[in-house]
Amino acid sequence: MPEPPLDYQLVFSVEGLINEYVEQARVIRGGSITEVDSMTEVEEIFFEGFPSLEAFQTSGGTSTLPDSFEGMLTELDYKTIRYAGHCSKFRCMIDLGLCSSEPVRIGDKEVVPRQLFARLLQENLPADGPDLVLVRLEFVGTDGGQQRRLFYDVVDRFDNSTGLSAMMRTTAFPASIIAQMMARGDVARRGATPQESVIDPERFVAELERRGIDVKRYYV
Repeated sequence: MPEPPLDYQLVFSVEGLINEYVEQARVIRGGSITEVDSMTEVEEIFFEGFPSLEAFQTSGGTSTLPDSFEGMLTELDYKTIRYAGHCSKFRCMIDLGLCSSEPVRIGDKEVVPRQLFARLLQENLPADGPDLVLVRLEFVGTDGGQQRRLFYDVVDRFDNSTGLSAMMRTTAFPASIIAQMMARGDVARRGATPQESVIDPERFVAELERRGIDVKRYYV
């Protein structure tokens, strides 16, 4: 459940979190790559059994997808899911300059707001409670002349039996799966390649589910 003051628990690098919130997000709009401000385009989102949630633009999540699908897809973006109200609270602090890397003189000392803010986040946000990860992929297209929406949902939780957090499971397991696929020779191409172009998605999902990360597929 959400906990004050930001209804958020630190589950990875605080510097990475700030970067996601302040840098530009690369998206596809009208078939072409462009950039939008992070922490914008907030939308309400629902998962069964959870309180009200929100999703908003953040940087980095699309990775190589815009380059792979430019000209093939009309729209593509990536949004981060948080408890309702988180975005406006954090955005207020960004607007106040607390994420700025420009030093501010206070008396005879210079303070970098971002460094101070990062320290305060580490000291005041919870960081060791049971966590959960929510993922939703939404695809919109036409099938037989009718518009359809295809969804893939993942809801993963802290694993009491292993002590692995949901964030550990949903980041380390995919990396391990792909490394093992490469070692077995399942990935034919070599070098730095976008994973969406070289990884068999059905085999990848099957390996996730074998590790207890369930992927629910449904149409609306």
